Amino acid sequence: MSSVGYRQLWAVDPGGWRAAGAAWAGLAGPLDRGLGGLRTAGGRLRDGWSGAAATAADTRLSRLRDELASIAPALIEVDQVLAELAGGLAVAKARLAQAVTQAEAAGLLVDRSGGVRVDPARFRPTERAGVAAAGVAAALRAALDGAAAADRVAADRLDDLARAAGTGWTSPPPSGRPALGAAPALVSAWWSGLTPAQRRWLIVREPALVGRLDGLPVAARDQANRLRLDAWRAELLAERRRLLSRVPPGPLAVIRLRGVAGRLAGLDALVGRLTADEVPRAYLLGLDPAGEGRAVVALGDPDRADRVLTYVPGMTAGLDDASGELGRAARVLERCAALAPGERSAAVLWLDYDAPDLLTEAASAGQARDAGPALHRFQEGLRVSHDGPPARQTVLGHSYGSLVVGVAAREHGLAADALVFVGSPGVGASHASELGVPPGEVWASSAPDDVIRAARSPEELGRGALLRTAPLAAVLGWPGRTGHELWFGHDPSDPGFGGRVFGSGRGGHTGYWDPGNPALDGMARVVLGR
Repeated sequence: MSSVGYRQLWAVDPGGWRAAGAAWAGLAGPLDRGLGGLRTAGGRLRDGWSGAAATAADTRLSRLRDELASIAPALIEVDQVLAELAGGLAVAKARLAQAVTQAEAAGLLVDRSGGVRVDPARFRPTERAGVAAAGVAAALRAALDGAAAADRVAADRLDDLARAAGTGWTSPPPSGRPALGAAPALVSAWWSGLTPAQRRWLIVREPALVGRLDGLPVAARDQANRLRLDAWRAELLAERRRLLSRVPPGPLAVIRLRGVAGRLAGLDALVGRLTADEVPRAYLLGLDPAGEGRAVVALGDPDRADRVLTYVPGMTAGLDDASGELGRAARVLERCAALAPGERSAAVLWLDYDAPDLLTEAASAGQARDAGPALHRFQEGLRVSHDGPPARQTVLGHSYGSLVVGVAAREHGLAADALVFVGSPGVGASHASELGVPPGEVWASSAPDDVIRAARSPEELGRGALLRTAPLAAVLGWPGRTGHELWFGHDPSDPGFGGRVFGSGRGGHTGYWDPGNPALDGMARVVLGR
């Protein structure tokens, strides 16, 4: 439909579109099992059959496998399209509800076709009432136009997929690929020069490349990375088998086994969120099961959002608790939706660095410096892949993650409109002006009972008290730091730093996301620019 009517928008069920998309994505499982069956059958044929006929049969089976494999990204793309349609319709309905509430407050009536007039039982028509009616009518049109735009985008993308079904899902692209770490603008230009069939070929044949290139559309990276989930899980299972083969396992092997178990559980939890029929849809922008594990996951599509939050967690963050860290980003997103139901926001968990595991590691800025170039590229990638007018981009760092954000901003620059630091041990800067964002857009919050605050006044508690009450303070509360100096520079929540401060209730070092904590509203309002 080229336009959406008032009654039509009231009646539409965004959840139905979302469920339809999830059903399409669910076909990937049977498809993968079918591919496995073909591989098994092909192996049996090769073992017991030879000659020209056998070669021809094997070639045909191979082509069939390729054709089936090429469908997988399309199934994921249908899920993406319908989920984003559902999101767009939900936002349009929220705007419609706001307009009707505005009308009621102004003493206006909205009829079943969306017409606006003065309620004669409450007011007589006046010039002021006419102005109010015009404002409500404009708000209604904006809601309907938003729904129509979401519908057109979804229809166009589905039409493209339907045409591809007839002309061929994939075709090989020309030679030449951007290297990992290439400038996002160059990556975007390369991708724009490919046909849709060539892009799908790359997603199917080279998902490891597509899934990691900053500057590519979020949808493409999500498709590529979802195709690798089984391989990543198999990698962890193989690592566990290697460790279990050592009989008896030594102490180091036992520690490693626990680590593998944690990463497996973390991966399974992420897969559960990726495949759940939940709002907003999750997008997998990166994953690495090696070491402590890394993950980059978006809630909502950053390429189509008006507001985008990138959340960088701190010490001990890894794949084992990625879903928990994602939950913190989700809570900020929920507050954004409550405060601004008529706007589309997205949140990204960016855990693509080696976060410190030990207090001795957290006492050094080395891992933050190592993370800087990657965070810089990621933010640049979000900027270049975004559809439509630029989104407001906010980068939030917690604890050691605030140092990662600060160092990246100061040493490399960040494509960000605002920076937020919570529970910060310092951000590697002495003043907000060093961080390269607009004046007034550096924000910070520190809970009154956050152990990080102990580093500002060790003389009040004493080193011995710190050691007894909080292990982290044993590192941060070292002698020689007084006033407003933390371990990594000036306290960003001190007015003298030059930023802006929002309040936090008690909750310790990790309570900023607790329900009812004013810090949660503070973070959401910064994301929204309010």
